[in-house]
Amino acid sequence: MIDLMQLPFDTDAMLAGLKPWVECESPTYDAQAVGRMMDLAARDLAASGASIERIPGRMGFGDCIRASFPHTVKAPGILVMGHLDTVHPVGTLKALPWRRNGDKCYGPGIMDMKGGNFAALEALRQLQKANIETPLPVTFLFTSDEEIGSASTREMIEAEAVRHKYILVPEPSRNDGGVVTGRYAIARFDLEAIGRPSHAGALLADGRSAIRIMADMIPVIDSMTTPDCTFSVGVIHGGQWVNCVASSCTGQALSMAKKQSDLDQGVAKMLALTKGDDENGRFIVKRGVTRPVWEPNAKTMALYETAKRIAGTLGLGLPHSSVGGGSDANFTGPMDLASLDGLGVRGAALHTLNEHIFVDSLAERGRLMAGLFTELT
Repeated sequence: MIDLMQLPFDTDAMLAGLKPWVECESPTYDAQAVGRMMDLAARDLAASGASIERIPGRMGFGDCIRASFPHTVKAPGILVMGHLDTVHPVGTLKALPWRRNGDKCYGPGIMDMKGGNFAALEALRQLQKANIETPLPVTFLFTSDEEIGSASTREMIEAEAVRHKYILVPEPSRNDGGVVTGRYAIARFDLEAIGRPSHAGALLADGRSAIRIMADMIPVIDSMTTPDCTFSVGVIHGGQWVNCVASSCTGQALSMAKKQSDLDQGVAKMLALTKGDDENGRFIVKRGVTRPVWEPNAKTMALYETAKRIAGTLGLGLPHSSVGGGSDANFTGPMDLASLDGLGVRGAALHTLNEHIFVDSLAERGRLMAGLFTELT
């Protein structure tokens, strides 16, 4: 095994390279913005020697990129799988500008998951500079819609993953620096309330507000939460004119469970909430994107043990756990593929206006990824 501490990871240089990625805002629903981020990542990958394939987006979402690094071995190799879309709308930089404050660095998407993606690329670049060839070929797949459940990319992810022996996912690490060997099942739901319109000033009693129907149903949904299966409403849009009784209100809800059977029961409960008629108004629930439960198999645990051993040579503990919050490993893990998640940087407050990373974790996770690139055969 190579001495990973001899690889000259430079935190300041990594931050300088990461900054353009973070300042290139790329919210999922803005395909053009995501495309600009893909352009930026593609240039960096190509400059590192990769062959770039641009995969056109579908369903209104942005393009994806596949970056294959040349290798003498023609065999199933390592797939680094990450997303470059974020939850932060364009303009978030005004409230959450790139800045370093001591051991922390802030910016939209820096933790989830541009920092981890960049650290993985830097790991390969460090090996290149040291003239160290990885035993297996390495491919990067950067996708565009993970934050909304990978609705447009799941088929592509699964097709690409099955061609590889190992799947490495640099999503954020756990708070204790640990990695992820399993994830809970997740289901999304589209909600719609249909009311009866009327003039809110002259004929208020003639109407039935769709907003009120939706509002009445939110506590019903929240109250279904148990220790085994959670429910939450996270998006609501309703009404168009304040002087009109709203005839339409839409929303989105999320359910999460540790076991697939619990999620299946939760899905049935949500769908059973559909009710109403033209007189009293309607409430309609439709199932959206679902991520299956990922339970670690023998291949994943063997991959984890390799990562743990490598971390030990760096003086790091590397606990593992199954967690909530979906990732694209929810797809590859159940396919009986060796998948290791949570390999990205340490930080806090992802998906908020305080999102940040701990800067020392850039080199730390870069070395861990370099170790995996060189040890996996």
